[in-house]
Amino acid sequence: MRNRLLSMLITLGAFMLLALMMSACTRGGRLEVRAVPTQAYVHLDGVPIGDASRSRDHNILLTGISPGEHTVGVYNYGYEPQEHKVNITGGETTYLRVPLTPVGGTVSGPWGRIQIEGDRHAAVLLNGKTPEYLVGHADEFNNYWHWKQGLLVPPGTHQLTVLERGTTIWSGPVTVAANQRVIVNVKEGGAQTTTSWPEGETLNNIPRFQAGIASATVAVATPKAQISASSAQVGCGGSTRLSWSSSDAVAGEISGLGEVPASGEREIQPKETTTYKFTASGPGGAATSSATVNVDNAVQASLEVSPAVINYQRVGTNVVEQGSATIKWSTSNADSVSLSPFGSVSPSGSRTVQPAPQQTAAGTVSDTVTYTLNASNACGGSETRTATLRIAGSVKPAVTETSFETLLASIYFPTAYPLEDAADVGLLRSQRQSLSQFAEGLKKYLEVNPNARLRLEGNADRRGSENYNFALSERRVEIVRQLLLSQGIPSAAIATQALGLGNNLERDAVRRLEERNPNKPTMKMVGRRAKEDWLAHNRRVDIVLLPSGLISARFYPYNAGDFNILWQAPRPAHQVVEKAQ
Repeated sequence: MRNRLLSMLITLGAFMLLALMMSACTRGGRLEVRAVPTQAYVHLDGVPIGDASRSRDHNILLTGISPGEHTVGVYNYGYEPQEHKVNITGGETTYLRVPLTPVGGTVSGPWGRIQIEGDRHAAVLLNGKTPEYLVGHADEFNNYWHWKQGLLVPPGTHQLTVLERGTTIWSGPVTVAANQRVIVNVKEGGAQTTTSWPEGETLNNIPRFQAGIASATVAVATPKAQISASSAQVGCGGSTRLSWSSSDAVAGEISGLGEVPASGEREIQPKETTTYKFTASGPGGAATSSATVNVDNAVQASLEVSPAVINYQRVGTNVVEQGSATIKWSTSNADSVSLSPFGSVSPSGSRTVQPAPQQTAAGTVSDTVTYTLNASNACGGSETRTATLRIAGSVKPAVTETSFETLLASIYFPTAYPLEDAADVGLLRSQRQSLSQFAEGLKKYLEVNPNARLRLEGNADRRGSENYNFALSERRVEIVRQLLLSQGIPSAAIATQALGLGNNLERDAVRRLEERNPNKPTMKMVGRRAKEDWLAHNRRVDIVLLPSGLISARFYPYNAGDFNILWQAPRPAHQVVEKAQ
């Protein structure tokens, strides 16, 4: 029985101990903060709680704090603020000591004075509603009779906010002039009374914060701001570095960039000339500074075509000559470049062009091709350049063998001509005209068929020895060759062959030719005339077109004005020479 009772007592004690432990864990914790200076205002999780200047031990005790991590902020104007993370345990006290570092230097006037009545323990914020804008508590600014307690501010309009443990007691504008005092009663809806304050004229170069046993003076400084650019001139796409700094400011803003730290730097890449306005804000108001970055968006561009004129020759569908030109362009400060009609190109470069004219019909060619260079950048700059190229030449109809065949006629000579001692005489006027017409057609034919060639085959009639006739036929092909050369036919296109009697036409062949000859003889070719006619047909040079093998027509030129000299029996040499001239 005794053992059972002892066991029950032990179990009951364990349950009671566990209950006490659970109760301690669920109860709130405490935080005891000791701040230096004692007038510093303590915030818990952003909510202003109060100061310890009125407590005996200069500590502020916060109770009923939920267990877990919290943020403690300690602020006093004229000192660097501090924030600390603390872990609160239920039922326990956490101790935190926060010595603040004073901001050096003094502050110059002029000043006005704001006196706050109606709530001694409230936190006072100036020109902002975050803890960084705290300038003190109302008890520091509610008397200026025996104990010097004053909030000195730069002349102007200030936004005053009075908070009691996070609740706004009053907020509104207060306008104070130099050497004037404005009394604000926050319990009466912010009622304001303005009086003179001559003492302001005697104050200069004083600390931001000074406190005695029962006195405190806060001299709020006007912020200063400065901003500059490492380079005030950039090209499109270029960058520069903005650097800014401030004093007596807790926040900053740069136009176009938004909120920024009170001091810092940033790389920027503006697309247009921009003025960056830096505004530094603090309890003493706001200060501004500007820096202008000029953006050069001008695009430089050049375009040229060389040569300015190219030649073009076409015969039929065969392009005989097609010149080329070089387009050169260059740009700067551009990120998008196109060259019409080609499209996008690199910022600088060159291109060889070989344009053809639009003209398809036969005639003179005089076309102009225009090239347009467009260069632009993302900053709105652009430039356009044009250059023209003229195509000069001609389009000629094609010369085919079929159309060329009508000009391909054998060339005939008087008996024994050219003479051995007058090798350049014997090509009569009618035959020279025929050769000239043939040469004009041949030049057109060669434009289409540049690989075409001629073979001149010299013939002689049966009279005379074999050697004599061979030499005679050589002189005949040579005199024909020389005339063709004089008409512009290239030497490489002409070959010659002396046949002598090797290709004589028989009498039956001559009769068949006469039957088909479009130019019929005016006399009957019988008897001796028939023989003379046969001999006349063999005093010729045939023209063979290669590689096709097309042979000149052997129709005797009965309609020639000098027919009698060509055809008749030999006459005295001086008569033949006279006609040949």
